[in-house]
Amino acid sequence: MTTDVHAHLLLPAMHAEVERRAPELVAAAADLERRRNGIESLQASGAMIGARIPKLTDLSARLAAMNEQGVDRQWVSVSPNHFYPWAPEGLAVWVAGETNRLVAEHVAQAPDRLTGLGVVPLQHPDRIVEYLDDAVLGRGLAGVEISSFAGDIELSDERLEPFWARAAELGCIVFLHPFGCSLDERLDRFYLSNTVGQPTENAVALSHLIFAGVLDRHPGLRIVAAHGGGYLPFAIGRSDRAWQVRPEARRCAHAPSTYLRKLWFDTVVHDPSAVRHLVEVAGASQVLLGSDFPFDMGLDDPVALVRSAELSPEIERAVLGDNADALVGSRVRA
Repeated sequence: MTTDVHAHLLLPAMHAEVERRAPELVAAAADLERRRNGIESLQASGAMIGARIPKLTDLSARLAAMNEQGVDRQWVSVSPNHFYPWAPEGLAVWVAGETNRLVAEHVAQAPDRLTGLGVVPLQHPDRIVEYLDDAVLGRGLAGVEISSFAGDIELSDERLEPFWARAAELGCIVFLHPFGCSLDERLDRFYLSNTVGQPTENAVALSHLIFAGVLDRHPGLRIVAAHGGGYLPFAIGRSDRAWQVRPEARRCAHAPSTYLRKLWFDTVVHDPSAVRHLVEVAGASQVLLGSDFPFDMGLDDPVALVRSAELSPEIERAVLGDNADALVGSRVRA
């Protein structure tokens, strides 16, 4: 079984309702995106997404593309533009519930091919556990997708402790996928908002989890990092050095590099040598096939990338599907 853990779904009708309910907030968010991305990148992205709407919304188009890629199963999560991290509580919880419902309906049309991930209102910590339960217990989804931060909420925030505890108790997937980068206008040209911004946000978010001791307190967490974990697995020695010499960086029990073997990473790294490095630093059991389907910064042929990494047959088989299937198959049913 070949399993792609990083594939997206677009919800146009839900977004239209968000626009209807909060037009001024949507306009402000659009202004922020213009500052972060620049007009040239936004125009190119709009054309790219427009051409790929069928794959983002239509089940038959999704399944046909999976067949072409040689992918047996996808983990389906919404496009991160549906996080709405600026939404006030009432709108944010409506979005979470509606997203969980729509993802569940989409994957239910092909349960032998699709696994769903929901969302939680990350910017409203008091409501997160409620919507984690809604996704996993109420809708039967395998877990939830979260961003690298939301407003003033970093993943090390003490207010998220009940969420981490519940996610560990459920044994569900927490798929870390950034949306936007706080470097803002510094990345507003050359598509740096994505090429630099996404790996940066992954590295920052994972570092918050590691250095704050979240993984020490909740060893049962199953956190899957998009984009190969960004820069962190490739510069982890600097984190280890900080842990050794800086007292304020000693809030985790062990050297940061040891925690890479307690996280999972997808293969959206665009380079066979990077796939091999992930296997080396995180372990063969911690690397999962991903594609970022169907966006242009994803992998057109994700299986071919893994096969070009010159892994052993056993490790290649694990990365292509066995690891992902084991991660979902051994979930705790609460």
